Amino acid sequence: MLLIVLISLIAVFGLLSCQQGADRTAEAPVTPHPLFEILPDDVEDPEDNIRTPERIDLGHKLFFEPKLSRSGIISCNSCHVVGAAGVDHRARAIGEGAQVGPRNSPTVFNAAFLKAQFWDGRAATLEEQAKGPIQAHVEMDLTPEEAINRLYNTGYMPYFEAAFPDEEEPLTFENLAKAIAAFERTLLTPGSPFDHYLAGNYEILNDQELRGLSLFQDAGCASCHHGPLLGGNLFMEFSHLGGEDVGRGAITGYPGDQFVFRVAPLRNVALTYPYFHDGSVATLEEAVSIMGHAQLNRDLNEQEVDDIVAFLNTLTGEFPMIAHPSLPRNPPAQRR
Repeated sequence: MLLIVLISLIAVFGLLSCQQGADRTAEAPVTPHPLFEILPDDVEDPEDNIRTPERIDLGHKLFFEPKLSRSGIISCNSCHVVGAAGVDHRARAIGEGAQVGPRNSPTVFNAAFLKAQFWDGRAATLEEQAKGPIQAHVEMDLTPEEAINRLYNTGYMPYFEAAFPDEEEPLTFENLAKAIAAFERTLLTPGSPFDHYLAGNYEILNDQELRGLSLFQDAGCASCHHGPLLGGNLFMEFSHLGGEDVGRGAITGYPGDQFVFRVAPLRNVALTYPYFHDGSVATLEEAVSIMGHAQLNRDLNEQEVDDIVAFLNTLTGEFPMIAHPSLPRNPPAQRR
């Protein structure tokens, strides 16, 4: 008899729990756009680059390794500072010989979820992207052979052997890129207030943030800024800033791609200033105002801008703790 009572109570409480969950969903003060997604706390690896602790550790070292630049002073972390939301807060990146790059450095955090890398989408994967800056004259300015020789002569061979144990020649430029990409796939920032809202915690956003979310959707921002990153996977024309940078048009040669750039992902956008592909806008308020006029043909008033900015602040997630690694400095006797 006692067992029957317990089963009955469990059934009743289970029904109440389901009803409460349904009510909570129905009571969302602002119904989220159907294309919004909670940011996952992990990302799927490509079949040819499965993460291992050894591969991530090697990539961590390489990301901070200044010997991958001709001067020996610039690393990936110089422009994509993991302690500063993955950016350098410069309008445009500074590379070898104090050369100023053509574009703003995008954040490395959550880049693993992008379908294409760089502002013009010229790299399809993190692995492909990792090769670019090392070889770019205006950035790190090394050939693949120079990069590999430097790593060998600095004592990296044991780390490549551990990261790629089944390969006869593990220290290659291809594996360098794979290791950096493996590390970058750990640079995720889930757990933002907006993620909690999408998960059903409707108390977490205040009135202004809710107004901003509603306006963000109703004004049309979400038509481009959606998915887990709220952007990053579409290309749109953006010639409002002028200049000679034609964006994706320089990659494809297609006239319709002139001044087309990747839509910026908005995760952690409050921390990744300055804004746009040329870094010409210092504040989020100004960026929102410009986008309203240029892309939506709408002149947002001050209150509307403030509300949208308040919502955008809810996209700041939880950053992993990334320390500066100990780098190899034990050169071998001779090149094998």
